[in-house]
Amino acid sequence: CNSNPGCQGVSPAPCLPPSATPALWSPHRSCGLCSLRSTHYCASAATTQHWPCLRASGTGLREKLRAILQATYTHSWNLARFVFLYKGLCALQSHVQGKTYQAHSFVSAFIGGLLVFGNNNNINSQISMYLLSRVLFALCRLGVEKGFIPEPRLDPFPWFSGLVWGLVLWLFEYHRPTLQPSLQSSMTYLYEDSNVWHDLSDFFIYNKSQPSK
Repeated sequence: CNSNPGCQGVSPAPCLPPSATPALWSPHRSCGLCSLRSTHYCASAATTQHWPCLRASGTGLREKLRAILQATYTHSWNLARFVFLYKGLCALQSHVQGKTYQAHSFVSAFIGGLLVFGNNNNINSQISMYLLSRVLFALCRLGVEKGFIPEPRLDPFPWFSGLVWGLVLWLFEYHRPTLQPSLQSSMTYLYEDSNVWHDLSDFFIYNKSQPSK
């Protein structure tokens, strides 16, 4: 795979075992097999992310399992399609232009993001927001590295944390509908349900405020 400029993000190890036939070691064929091979990693990644939700409180075990399986299927299927599409488009652009350019990665991922993650649902929204936070951090570091942003003399993270928490609590208190429902639920439990208790047991076990009658 490393001999083919269209293979992006693959490890130095060969994609195929030494016993594979020479025809399968062809750069274009091996890159296609790398794309196919990478898709099964998506299922593993999605499963690892969603199964811890089984410990969450709320609905019954059957409903939790059904929701986890559905989320895992949607997540892994979307990732598999995106990885296959991304690697295929990178290989196609490199083959057409004869070499690899940095723009190939952006164009391939942009098209894949539109086609695969363009549907606005809970899974796609969580994935995109997760990536957004990482991208913003990376762009800030890149800006410092390239000299576009002056290197801070002090660690900016405390100010960043203060700004994030200040904004999210302001939004929760005064513009709550703008926040995601899952975040609203968590913050309601922390900052409102905690104001109500019924007996001493509420201080030691899971407490959920009872609706007023």
